[in-house]
Amino acid sequence: MNNDGGRQRRVSEQIQKELALLIQQEMKDPRVQWVTVSAVEVTRDYSYAKVFVTALTVTEDQAVADTIMPILKNAAGFLRRELGKRMRLRSIPELVFVYDVSMDNGNRISRLIEESRLSKGSTE
Repeated sequence: MNNDGGRQRRVSEQIQKELALLIQQEMKDPRVQWVTVSAVEVTRDYSYAKVFVTALTVTEDQAVADTIMPILKNAAGFLRRELGKRMRLRSIPELVFVYDVSMDNGNRISRLIEESRLSKGSTE
């Protein structure tokens, strides 16, 4: 039985942890200070890592994603190089950044529920 799925999960978790630290501590651009890495999916051959990011901001509009994604895409080489210094892998996967809308959707749903609850309270 091949247990490569466990290794793949551990590599993904380690990349997530290291990237979160690198983005917060090593990147100088203030626009990414609220970026968090929500998940990482590594391909079976470890050549690519899909990095899901979100911004912890008050607003959840598309403008935030449109601002941070080009910055992260441009920094992918730097982040990959720094990962190589911190991780013991034969080769570091190429980083592909994806904006994770799940947190934005959750915040929007919570806000709608709260608004609905408040409006029902005022009609009673």
